[in-house]
Amino acid sequence: MVFPERKMPGVCWVFLLLLLFAHICDGFYLPGSYMHTYSTKDTIFAKVNSLTSIETELPFSYYSLPYCKPLGGVKKSAENLGELLMGDQIDNSPYRFRMNVNESLYLCTTSPLNEHEVKLLKQRTRDLYQVNMILDNLPVMRIAKQNGVNIQWTGFPVGYSPPNSNDDYIINHLKFKVLVHEYEGSGVEIIGTGEDGMAVFPKADKKKASGFEIVGFEVVPCSVKYDPKAMTKLHMYDKVSSVNCPLRLDKSQIIRERERISFTYEVEFVKSDIRWPSRWDAYLKMEGARVHWFSILNSLMVITFLAGIVFVIFLRTVRRDLTRYEELDKEAQAQMNEELSGWKLVVGDVFREPDCPKLLCVMIGDGVQIMGMAAVTIVFAAFGFMSPASRGMLLTGMIILYLFLGIVAGYVAVRLWRTLKGTSEGWRSVSWSVACFFPGIVFVILTVLNFILWGSKSTGAIPISLYFVLLSLWFCISVPLTLIGGFIGTRAEAIQYPVRTNQIPREIPARKYPSWLLVLGAGTLPFGTLFIELFFILSSIWLGRFYYVFGFLLIVLLLLIIVCAEVSVVLTYMHLCVEDWRWWWKAFFASGSVSLYVFLYSINYLVFDLQSLSGPVSAILYLGYSMIMAIAIMLSTGTIGFITSFYFVHYLFSSVKID
Repeated sequence: MVFPERKMPGVCWVFLLLLLFAHICDGFYLPGSYMHTYSTKDTIFAKVNSLTSIETELPFSYYSLPYCKPLGGVKKSAENLGELLMGDQIDNSPYRFRMNVNESLYLCTTSPLNEHEVKLLKQRTRDLYQVNMILDNLPVMRIAKQNGVNIQWTGFPVGYSPPNSNDDYIINHLKFKVLVHEYEGSGVEIIGTGEDGMAVFPKADKKKASGFEIVGFEVVPCSVKYDPKAMTKLHMYDKVSSVNCPLRLDKSQIIRERERISFTYEVEFVKSDIRWPSRWDAYLKMEGARVHWFSILNSLMVITFLAGIVFVIFLRTVRRDLTRYEELDKEAQAQMNEELSGWKLVVGDVFREPDCPKLLCVMIGDGVQIMGMAAVTIVFAAFGFMSPASRGMLLTGMIILYLFLGIVAGYVAVRLWRTLKGTSEGWRSVSWSVACFFPGIVFVILTVLNFILWGSKSTGAIPISLYFVLLSLWFCISVPLTLIGGFIGTRAEAIQYPVRTNQIPREIPARKYPSWLLVLGAGTLPFGTLFIELFFILSSIWLGRFYYVFGFLLIVLLLLIIVCAEVSVVLTYMHLCVEDWRWWWKAFFASGSVSLYVFLYSINYLVFDLQSLSGPVSAILYLGYSMIMAIAIMLSTGTIGFITSFYFVHYLFSSVKID
């Protein structure tokens, strides 16, 4: 028997290539930055990030305080767009480490502190500012005991203020513990896109890759009083004797005028079984940042169950109406139209042009853009492409996605405009409005907040140069792409209505209760899917905790989309049943009203969970950023509800023939 020759499908070829690749390399990691291996006595310098506080939320430069500076001077590290917007300022530091060499070293002694330096140190200490140090892209971790439980924190305090005392003491001696794992070059290919670019270690380079990898970075901060006369005779990196953290205040370094502060540190290298791809696990499982998995799952199941019941009841109601109507003959249908009230009576008005049609098109276009950006970012993060090792990459990726999704926003807005108006006239104005509406709101709020940050001399303030970069990205990428999308929208076929619109609008019957109460109440169901995850997101932003459960966030996003669509459709149907044909904006705000609850919850979080936040400046910053978040949520969720309701109404009135 002769079998006909069959070509191997492309999928098979891909599968064979994957098998071949798997044979060539023993493993493949995407950990966020590529692995550095160090030989014994290799020199590594730590870096320092901005000083941060959960009390003020105003970051300041590390060298704004009288700390020791590197011998070659302070040099800023190259930072991406996200890091700059987040207020990060990463500089080099004098803290030198030599691989596998345990030593205790002297750094420097300051000149006598003046009044301004003392005031600044005391203020930073009492505002609970933390020093954020980085070694091999790992933030330093401090382990503190509270009520017998080990609590892990990133960074260490500038100083401390003993209870019932007006004195403040500076942290001037650091006891570092560096965890290292011996790497023997097992042929693992490692590809990453961290702060130092991309690197590959193939099997042929086993010997080059062999050495020690840094898998942990811990610190115990101390305040030690030294004799300034003896310490000034030393030079940077001279060896000093190891010290234990003093328990008595008279042995600690007080902050006061004319004091000279000596800085020292000691390093201990400890071998660890932690492998390099798992080194971030200790940070992502920190006490206080652990997500309440069962609580989230319970919330998701309850909301899914409720939304499912509502949707099933709704489907049965609509189907019964349609079935009854189709079974009648023409005379009975005409009689039914005269006798019955309900959605069938608004057939001549249901597609009447809404109030402020241009604003509606603009908000829908921006909503599509924001939702697309959020969905793609969360999907990529859920699959591990947004590693916490790549600082600022999440925000940078979101901005780039938003810029390029302008073409989709322009297309959707102009096509909806054509559908409402029946003509493409005015599409340029719509496209320009889409490109400027949401970014314009964000730009105005950020500018106001930026003036406040400039006044506080915070590193969180956006530099003028970055302002020009953002404006260039806005007007050189986002605006042209939005106009291109709008032009494509003019060439797309307009959506045809299944029924004609009467010339004279139908009078809407009076109602006992205003319809906006129902619209506002509808936002509670989408908020129910969101509020638990919102708590952890707010905690990660304002309390300096790591948020890395993007898998759960993806589930919440999908559930939010489903619930927003269902709520909006049900509310639209209810309005049509009471002969209210002005459903356009109600469909948008039925799901978009969740943003009101998000903003109110943010205020609740500020009052009850951010009690440490001090000062009107910090509160204004918090409320400004919360306002941006609420507007983005309103546009995206409102767009989901509107688009779903539009196609539902289109389907509903195309399913029944009414003369």
